[in-house]
Amino acid sequence: VKVKIPFGNKYLDAVFSVPEKKSTYGVILTHGAGGDMNFPHLVSLAAYLASHGVLCLRFTCKGLNIAYRTKAFKTVVEYLKLSDDYKLSGVILAGRSMGSRAAASVIRHLSQEDDDDFIQGLVCLSYPLHRPKLQSKLRDEDLLFIRCPVLFVSGSADEMCEKQLLEGVASKMKAPKKIHWIDKANHGMAVKGRMIDDVMEEINAQVFSWLRENIELEHK
Repeated sequence: VKVKIPFGNKYLDAVFSVPEKKSTYGVILTHGAGGDMNFPHLVSLAAYLASHGVLCLRFTCKGLNIAYRTKAFKTVVEYLKLSDDYKLSGVILAGRSMGSRAAASVIRHLSQEDDDDFIQGLVCLSYPLHRPKLQSKLRDEDLLFIRCPVLFVSGSADEMCEKQLLEGVASKMKAPKKIHWIDKANHGMAVKGRMIDDVMEEINAQVFSWLRENIELEHK
């Protein structure tokens, strides 16, 4: 279901992947610095979640300014929270690369504003912990504030997320967290000698099983 979400004086393009049965929880999903909501990994994950009973709303927000992307993500959260069509008791924020940074930033902002438990978790696909080759400056401040469960899915050869550095940040986080490493995958989740569909299947299954463990899904 295609929708346009009002954002300032314009609209954000978004698509709902709706499961057959009514869903109590939803996942909001967005893309990285390049591309849009039709990035194959996001389409694949949204379809997988909907087929397993989880509503998924993915949206496009162009712009390389993290504050702007965060504001857009917050608008989408509010939109879904007030939606009459899908009455949800909670959402999980998810993003790829820069989108996961925006998701983490939203959770930090909202947790400082109210103690609302609408946001139930965070999924970071290829979290960009640092710029390539610039490992001295970590983008970890939002992560350290988060209290809800967090799942990281990263490639062990991701040039923007050194394995030991992410494990170090995770050890300092107060939130319940899990890291799933995709062996030999780079930032774009490409693995030499492996079909991309095969990699996506691994990611999708990981995200869903983590959701099942951490969120009160009905079929538990």
